[in-house]
Amino acid sequence: MVKALSGVSFDIKPGESLALVGETGCGKSVTAYSILRLIESPGKIVKGEVLFKGEDLLAKSEEKMRDIRGNRISMIFQEPMTSLNPVFTVRDQLSALMIHHNRMKKQQALQEAIESLSRVRIPDPERVARQYPHELSGGMRQRVLIAMALSLSPELIICDEPTTFLDVTVQAQILSLIKDLQRKLKASMLLITHNLGVVAHYSDRVAVMYAGSIVEIADVETIFEEPKHPYVQGLLRAIPIMSRSSERLVSIPGTVPNLISPPRGCRFHPRCSRMMPVCRERMPELLKVRDEHYVACYLYANDMAGGR
Repeated sequence: MVKALSGVSFDIKPGESLALVGETGCGKSVTAYSILRLIESPGKIVKGEVLFKGEDLLAKSEEKMRDIRGNRISMIFQEPMTSLNPVFTVRDQLSALMIHHNRMKKQQALQEAIESLSRVRIPDPERVARQYPHELSGGMRQRVLIAMALSLSPELIICDEPTTFLDVTVQAQILSLIKDLQRKLKASMLLITHNLGVVAHYSDRVAVMYAGSIVEIADVETIFEEPKHPYVQGLLRAIPIMSRSSERLVSIPGTVPNLISPPRGCRFHPRCSRMMPVCRERMPELLKVRDEHYVACYLYANDMAGGR
């Protein structure tokens, strides 16, 4: 059995963009799917709460969750080709969403579908609306997904690495588009990524994950200028910077643990140069080191200082 997530906890403020950052396989996408209760069997959420506007989504019926998905919480997936239905046109897929959630008449929904495509800056939206997903480029398909996700003016937008399969130029266009539309809707956003450059440009706060747990949460400026957790410090030292082009990049020793049998205590301790005996025994909790800055590391646990 794999325990993909352990004690993951964070909040997103109204209108805020929170980036969830981490290596491949650390649990970012599982976190997103858990929020919307899209974990497929045999996977399951064992315990915890997912509070949205004070209501626990884990206690909702599946029928109520279907109304919340897409309507109040929308998700932009990383691979549009597998998220769009290949046998229906773009217009049919968009209009079906609006008919289901907004109870629109078919003709009104078809027209709204075209307007949604126009809002995501698709040229000639009438033509694109008549096309099938396989007839569109990767960047165009991603714009269609964004149009679907934002067509109902959601309060929370979850972006699961929405530019993974796009080239660099198109990535920037798509991310700027998502950010602009988020601001216009005054929606909150959870941006899942492994790209720290994306984090710097498109997020207000950052939560860094490692092996299924969150190790540090802070605003973007603090994460880049004053990181506390040894893992986050190591990540930033590994980023190439033009002003330090003559220096060798510093890598983090060791490998990511196997979540089938993770190490006891802090999951980063086998790779940490500042490891202490307590790190092998117990997993640290997120501690508040100052306003809006939390870190899961015994280096900052004042109540442990006397025992070291």
